[in-house]
Amino acid sequence: MVRRQSQVVSEKKASPFQGEGEIKVRSLLNAPDEMYGKGRVFAHTTVYPGAAIGYHIHKNESETYYILDGEAEYNDNGMIVKVKAGDVTFAGDGEGHGIEAIGDQPVEMIALILYK
Repeated sequence: MVRRQSQVVSEKKASPFQGEGEIKVRSLLNAPDEMYGKGRVFAHTTVYPGAAIGYHIHKNESETYYILDGEAEYNDNGMIVKVKAGDVTFAGDGEGHGIEAIGDQPVEMIALILYK
């Protein structure tokens, strides 16, 4: 299968989990079929300058971010860490996280949520 850019479902929406601003999510795989029931998100996500995905806790799943571009403050279970292109974050089962774009460039990242 090849999914062309024009075929990728893209949605701009308010930042989730009581975050600020707006994000854009491009679903790279369609769950659950294309993820064989092993996860629910494989997406290219844009967090616009000044926007944030609010802090949230994962239950019976994990979430990984691979930062492609931009800079952000990542809330890693209450500890704030700056992340940039090339960094990988991981929130396992029972752990929490959030991310806020800092600076004037959007944060581009791949988000992957897998079931435990």
